Amino acid sequence: MELETRKKHFHRERSHLWKFFMGLCLLVIMSCLVVWSYTGNERKIHLPPSFLSLHFAGISTNSTSPLVLSSEESSSFYSEKGINLDDYSRLQQDVYWAGPDRPITNVYMSTSPDRTKFIIQNLKESYQIGEELYVTVHAKDFDNKSKRYGGDFFQAKLFWSKTKASVFGEVVDLLNGSYSVRFLLPWVGEAQVAVRLIHSSEAVQVLKHHRETDSDRVFFNGYYEGPGPNKTRLSETVMCNVKRDNNELEHLETKDCCCEYNDPRTGETWRCQRPKSLPCSALVYHSMGGYRNRLTKKEKILLKQTNKGINGDKRIIKIVHSEGNETIDVPEKCHPGLHTPIPAGFYLNDVWTSFVCHTRHFTTQTTTECLKDKHIHMMGDSTTRQWFEFFVKAIPTLKQMNLHVQYKSGPLIAVDVNNNIDLHWRSHGVPVRTPKTAFADLHYISNEIDDLAGGSHTVIIFNLGPHFTTYPLDFFIHRVLRIRKAVLALLQRAPDTTVIIKTANTGYKDIFGSDWYSLQLNRILYWAFQDVGVYIVDVWQMTACHYSKENIHPGPKIIKNEIDILLSFICPY
Repeated sequence: MELETRKKHFHRERSHLWKFFMGLCLLVIMSCLVVWSYTGNERKIHLPPSFLSLHFAGISTNSTSPLVLSSEESSSFYSEKGINLDDYSRLQQDVYWAGPDRPITNVYMSTSPDRTKFIIQNLKESYQIGEELYVTVHAKDFDNKSKRYGGDFFQAKLFWSKTKASVFGEVVDLLNGSYSVRFLLPWVGEAQVAVRLIHSSEAVQVLKHHRETDSDRVFFNGYYEGPGPNKTRLSETVMCNVKRDNNELEHLETKDCCCEYNDPRTGETWRCQRPKSLPCSALVYHSMGGYRNRLTKKEKILLKQTNKGINGDKRIIKIVHSEGNETIDVPEKCHPGLHTPIPAGFYLNDVWTSFVCHTRHFTTQTTTECLKDKHIHMMGDSTTRQWFEFFVKAIPTLKQMNLHVQYKSGPLIAVDVNNNIDLHWRSHGVPVRTPKTAFADLHYISNEIDDLAGGSHTVIIFNLGPHFTTYPLDFFIHRVLRIRKAVLALLQRAPDTTVIIKTANTGYKDIFGSDWYSLQLNRILYWAFQDVGVYIVDVWQMTACHYSKENIHPGPKIIKNEIDILLSFICPY
């Protein structure tokens, strides 16, 4: 017995030593590892998140994502949605963003758009269509000192105004103050380079800090109504928001502070201050409440240097024919699950040519033919409502019905009886910044998808973006994964259903809705749906490189090109 006990003790100790040794080896390997992340807007080099941290203006902020599987409950949530540790690790890499490697003691240490320059590398006399061009951006601070760390948010494009041509450039952060930009040369003619500093590395840290600690800088109103004495009507307006640990409603935490509205299917909870004279069941309407700008003086200065053009190489690039081709053709037929490259396409004469798959340009007649016998369900924000509005205007026989609801949140419906088309749009569930609307009309997208039978005549289109920019990423991830679960179930019961996701587009540049926030949300969407068998319309690149002034609601030329891609997905050929 004593011998057996010793043997067991020996094997146990050896197991512990082996685990310790393997953990030490893993630590050494990961500390030396450099990871390439290829997502939405940029391909970037970054170090493993768990070994990096940085400090900004006295605030300690983790340079990685805030995504940590810190409890069994969190781990269980991800596993229930079909997400394993490898998937979770890829998500951390996808949302990682580099930052300063030292305390920022004054704003002059931040990236200066006037001092920063770009130069074309090894410019040739001419290029053949389809070749690549490389540009290097050298970031400098306001004292004209070269930056030694990465994290600046640049956007770049190649363009030629006379032919209304443009293409998005892929920015690679070299993590040393320099950035490499790769351009595909997709048209015959001439071109020039343009680079913008959207946010400095230091400004990104401000955005990151407020996203994690200041989610109620956008707040909402709840409107309660009910019977009062002598046949009167009582009404109260209170503040509402997502139930989270770091917003103002949480600070009011008492037994009777709030009314909570838990959705049993999604598990999400909406919380309002308890009205003084009405029960929680009397909540009738919802609206946007207002904005709170809690930026410090230093933070405001950092964010002021936003969306600034960078001085640099203005030489003209000449592009010539290659074996008789004037543009690059994409022969692949559109089908679900396609990868979105960088660039995803290009403009020429205001017409977008996609590199994702073979798209076409639709007339009123071909649009009607494509949507014939289709039930189209759109869900999301006002940028998908723009698509609804486009179809109502483009198809004369498609008539919108008046449902006597708040137009900006819906639900909206249009019907073409002759061609058997019914088109629906509704806002996604709270949080949503909208004028006063019936709370009962705000449905979660995952619940809507769960309630649809699907089938070959059903098209589901949705987006999530601007209304989630003020919340920590884990809140958005949970919302997206619930939708992912609903889509997987739909495609299992009705595999011939067409599901299309619209990404967020560029537009906002402030603390309430920066493009940097939207880019992070896009990366989460791509991560969650990359293997699900859906279509993704990447409107980010389409809005970032177009010559028109950026707007969260793109102009008609961009919308028409988005619709052509959408219809090419619904009716591939």
